[in-house]
Amino acid sequence: MRILTLNANGIRSAQSKGFFEWVKKQDMDVICVQETKAQTHQLDSENFKLAGYQSYFFDAEKKGYSGVALYTRLPVKQLEKGLGFDIADKEGRYLQVDFDEVSVASLYLPSGSSGPEKQANKFIFLEKFKKKLKEIIASKRSFILCGDWNIAHKEIDLKNWRANQKNSGFLPEERAWLDEVFALGFVDSFRVLNPNASEYTWWSARGQARAKNVGWRIDYQ
Repeated sequence: MRILTLNANGIRSAQSKGFFEWVKKQDMDVICVQETKAQTHQLDSENFKLAGYQSYFFDAEKKGYSGVALYTRLPVKQLEKGLGFDIADKEGRYLQVDFDEVSVASLYLPSGSSGPEKQANKFIFLEKFKKKLKEIIASKRSFILCGDWNIAHKEIDLKNWRANQKNSGFLPEERAWLDEVFALGFVDSFRVLNPNASEYTWWSARGQARAKNVGWRIDYQ
């Protein structure tokens, strides 16, 4: 099974820049997308569909905000939207499909970078999300949890780790939470396959961060 995950930072904007043409060339079985920033009815057009794939969307109540999507060319046995608590479900942050022998989910975990209230909500999300994570492990089912977690785990996962130790996304509490997640039995597949690689998935739009590769690895699979 070939799986791709990415934060689109607006699926309509990404579509206008050739996102779906690029995706078609990747030959994936499952495509997980986060931060769609669109209501489901806005994605009814063929422009947002992939030939040969079923498409699933879970949007936020707030327009132009958050949202996740999942495309698959494999037969789906069951679809699950949401996690059962408001911070997740009113913001369209979790979408899961079950296949015969494996489940795949698209997750968009909140950011806390815009202020203390957002960070407090992020901590609430993390605490409540533990229940789902424990249920997944207890089920003993093969499970691939894809998405933007908005947390860099280790120093190797961001370029300027020293300067960001008090910033959302690299706070000691967030990193300790990820320690707990991996202790449950989840695996950071990229880090297992690339133990020493300093590679990133997000770059600030400021100061030529992308060109200079001053980034963070906050997306996992």
